[in-house]
Amino acid sequence: MTTKTFQILVGLLALAFTIIFAVIVMPAVVADGDPIAGALAGFVNPYASGYAWDTILCWVILTIWIIYERRALGVPKGWICILLGLVPGVAVGFGVYLILRTRYLKTKAV
Repeated sequence: MTTKTFQILVGLLALAFTIIFAVIVMPAVVADGDPIAGALAGFVNPYASGYAWDTILCWVILTIWIIYERRALGVPKGWICILLGLVPGVAVGFGVYLILRTRYLKTKAV
C-alpha cells in the first residue's frame, strides 16, 4: 500500500466516524441537553461497559503515545489529536494522528 493510499483510507474512515457521530450522537445530546448523561449511557450493561472501557483506555494509550513521540521524535500538533480523541472519538484522533505522524516522518527522512 502506498503512503498516499494509507492516508486517504485512514482519513476517509476518520471522516466516516465523524459523520456517524454527528448523525447519531449529536442529535441525542442536543435533545437531552446533558452530555455527561450521554457519556455515562455507554455503561448501561456489561457489554456496553466493556466497549466503553476499551475506548477510554485506547484514548489513554493514544495520549501516552502522542506525548512520547512529541518528545522522542518531535511529532508536532499531537495535542489536536488528543482532543479529537475525546470528541468525536478515538477513531478520529487516532486516524488524524497517523496522518500527521506519517507526513512529519516523511519530511524528517528527506
